Amino acid sequence: MAGRVFDAQVVLTPKNSSRGKLMSQYVCARIPRMDEVDIALFDYDRNNTLYFFVLNADEQIYLRYGGRDSESPDTYLNLASIELAMARGLELHQKYMAGELAKTERPKPMFPRQIPLLVERTFARNNCVECHLIGDFQNIHREQDGKLDKLAHLYRSPDIKTIGIFLDVPKGLMVKEARGAVETAGMKAGDRIAALNGVAVWTFADLQHQYDKVNRKAESVRLTVDRAGESVDLTVALPVRWWWTNLSYRQSTVDPRVYFDSKPLSEAQKKERGLDVAGFASEVTHVDTFAEMMKSHGLKLGDIVYGVDGVQKDEYAHTAELYLKLYKKAGESAVLDVLRDGKKMKMPLKTFRMSFRK
Repeated sequence: MAGRVFDAQVVLTPKNSSRGKLMSQYVCARIPRMDEVDIALFDYDRNNTLYFFVLNADEQIYLRYGGRDSESPDTYLNLASIELAMARGLELHQKYMAGELAKTERPKPMFPRQIPLLVERTFARNNCVECHLIGDFQNIHREQDGKLDKLAHLYRSPDIKTIGIFLDVPKGLMVKEARGAVETAGMKAGDRIAALNGVAVWTFADLQHQYDKVNRKAESVRLTVDRAGESVDLTVALPVRWWWTNLSYRQSTVDPRVYFDSKPLSEAQKKERGLDVAGFASEVTHVDTFAEMMKSHGLKLGDIVYGVDGVQKDEYAHTAELYLKLYKKAGESAVLDVLRDGKKMKMPLKTFRMSFRK
């Protein structure tokens, strides 16, 4: 809903305002459904609340505006920052018309009707082709074809705060605070992020889109910042599980629903309980009411889950919950190794496939 409010604020912009004067220099098109949209050209994380593209008649995309995190649909939506984006789009257009901006290669066109399940379950019923349906059906096909890469296809749009980037949102890509990995790399408050791995970025949406393309096994990324007019390259070491994001808001049926949340135990806590210090033992912090309704499992708050089907450690998972999401298909079952009140026990768990309107 927050994204819709922001969208309305943009659409209903007064013509004599600074934002309105910028918009008057654009041909604006609002796309409420995706039936005939070239989804290869207009590529983005389909679970964003709204998304804007600034492009020209040659279908050259200058920049993007939008993006979100797991905390809120409008964390990075701001009327001041969209003004900055529109002004930058006009500048880039002038450079393009003057031949000062290189053309980018246009991807091979692809349309929603090329996704068989979308045709069968949406077009055939005369339903609206919504963004999240496209993303979900693409993942279902990947799963069926054995090509689903959960790290990349489920854990989309890694959170930039994980590596320590906190933006001054009204000022676009201006860094408000640098912590953790980026601070170690030399990023400072007041820097403006200008490129990621050599690709220019002008907005948060640009940055998020490029960051999402980083190989999940990458150990570092190169960020270029503008610091008081000087270009500075920073090599940022990526922490373990830099790609992890909260999936709860996503409309995804290939994400196995486990109906509990957990937090990893420290090495000292594992050692104290006689568990493998390198394992993914985690303490249950929340049990969804659906667990009882669906008879998914019998976990309780405070339970320690330290194994799944006899496996107790993994190179990616730091919690049993994450292990289940990475290695189980939605609807599959598992047997958990659980420590409750100091006693070890086996507990069956059944995952479920999310169902939503299609």
